[in-house]
Amino acid sequence: MRIAELSRRSGVPVPTIKFYLREGLLPAGELTSPNQARYSDGHLHRLRLVRAMVELGGLSIAAVREVLGALDDPERSLHKAMGTISAAVAPADLGSEDEVAHEQVEAFLERQGWVCRPTSYAYKALVGVLATAREVGHERFADLLDGFAAAARPLAEADLGYVLGAGSADESLEAVVVGTVLGDAAMAAVRALARRELSGTIQSTEPPTQPCTDT
Repeated sequence: MRIAELSRRSGVPVPTIKFYLREGLLPAGELTSPNQARYSDGHLHRLRLVRAMVELGGLSIAAVREVLGALDDPERSLHKAMGTISAAVAPADLGSEDEVAHEQVEAFLERQGWVCRPTSYAYKALVGVLATAREVGHERFADLLDGFAAAARPLAEADLGYVLGAGSADESLEAVVVGTVLGDAAMAAVRALARRELSGTIQSTEPPTQPCTDT
């Protein structure tokens, strides 16, 4: 297919496709003339994946490039890919030198029986969250962690089930991307819906009659 058809079928404008090509997020097409190239269904699939990461997942171009690198790594493993992809989608500015926050994370991990290196993005991210909570006067925010862990375990099992249910290694790695990027976005939306529903139930015995809108 020509680039115009690739644009039509993917919903991505031609200038954006050319940008992705220049940035190496999309492999070059097969040249049919000095100014024309032909693209395959593989290009369409990769383009849709990039679009999902950028538009729905909110990833930067650099993060998308890192994720695609994990997908294309011939020596990749699911465990390694999950770590690479999770780190790529994490905010760039993580961590804190707050000793109390570090102690809170260590205590939390010990209660859960989880092992995590202090250099891990997840460890640093949690330290950063707790340090920020302390800075704004919410030290008791750390009390929520055990409840979060109880909710996160079945979510992690669902994530892994989705990944391992794919038909091939390549599909499993792609499922890691979809499950991480879109899964986080979906979970935030579902959490907001559940919070809205519970809030209405707690604050009123009357069933909600208004449509689902932002609160």
